[in-house]
Amino acid sequence: MLLKRLIGLLLVVMLASVSQIQADELKVGDPAPDFELPGSDGKTYRLSDFKGKQAVVIAWFPKAFTGGCTKECKSFRENGEAIRKFDVAYFTASVVAPEKNKKFSESLELDYPILSDPGKSTAKAYGVVNETRKFPFRWTYYIGKDGKILHIDQKVNPAQHGEEMVKQLGKLGIKKKQG
Repeated sequence: MLLKRLIGLLLVVMLASVSQIQADELKVGDPAPDFELPGSDGKTYRLSDFKGKQAVVIAWFPKAFTGGCTKECKSFRENGEAIRKFDVAYFTASVVAPEKNKKFSESLELDYPILSDPGKSTAKAYGVVNETRKFPFRWTYYIGKDGKILHIDQKVNPAQHGEEMVKQLGKLGIKKKQG
């Protein structure tokens, strides 16, 4: 009986460790996990649609209608003109229902889509949620035209995030649009 309990406990610990390793294993140079997620603008976005065409930025945030997330989304909006000078598709993303993100986007008059992943499969693939964390870490993934991760920002300052993104796009050598 005791041996069965110990084996059971060992399996639980091993499974928890494996899920944590999987969540932490994405790194610069890795292929970014593909996604197909609804946007607050009513469109569906797939990472694979941008491959070979544009770099992509996906900025995960914990929860709509909260202080930090509001500052972050406003920062993206306020820096939108500078961001759009680069050949990049950019999104914020969360695990709440599309309807809530649509309302959040409208309340802030955002000029870019918020992606919704209520099933959390994409969030898990990116390592921003796990078994013990229900809402995403505030992490941003910069993905090259080739679909590989160029940079992962795990120390986001919500109020400055749009400005920081512009600087990071320049550092990464993301081309500016022609014209």
